[in-house]
Amino acid sequence: MQTQDAPAEIIFKLWPWLEANQKRLAGIAVVIAIAVGIYFFIAERQTQREVAAGQALTQLLVAPPANAGSVALANAFVQLAEKYSGTAAAERAGLQAATTLYAAGNYDQAQVQFEKLASAHAAGALAATANLGLAASFEAEGKLDLAAQNYRKVIAGFADSGEAVTAKFSLARVLAAQGKLKDALNYYSEVEHAPLAGSLGSEAGMHAREIESQLAATTQPKLK
Repeated sequence: MQTQDAPAEIIFKLWPWLEANQKRLAGIAVVIAIAVGIYFFIAERQTQREVAAGQALTQLLVAPPANAGSVALANAFVQLAEKYSGTAAAERAGLQAATTLYAAGNYDQAQVQFEKLASAHAAGALAATANLGLAASFEAEGKLDLAAQNYRKVIAGFADSGEAVTAKFSLARVLAAQGKLKDALNYYSEVEHAPLAGSLGSEAGMHAREIESQLAATTQPKLK
């Protein structure tokens, strides 16, 4: 009986306090209700914005402006990203702008867009892709030291990812172009045996054998 009466006893003891503070409690309840209402309103608005952004991106991908060149199309993606900033579609639009410019050979402008994405995202798949694109843009411009620096950034910051494997392969290519064959061989060998390399592993193995042959030829004693 004593256990069954415990809740009633607690309420009996609290009743005077509840009556004395009923106005305060009513005010707190109103504040909580307003806060909950604002939260759901903002969440609903964000959901609607995400949907609108996704639809706008799909429309632009499916039906781009007629006769639009790469720069004009990239600008359209940038404008969409700015209009719907903070949405997943805006991030994809920004990346699409950068890749559109890169594919068209506008490497300096692609570099600017990749750099914006890399600065805005410190982690995640988008950050890895943006940094990889930035490094590739530097490489395409012939800025091999900057390219190597950014490929190394992807390797260090996004280890055990597919982007890191691609960065190692690309870094090996840059190092080989710079004449750093032993360093290039090390990275090609890593890619060759990387679980995530896929077909890139086979290509890395071919390059590794080529470099091994070059190194062997340079170390062979000259015939007298």
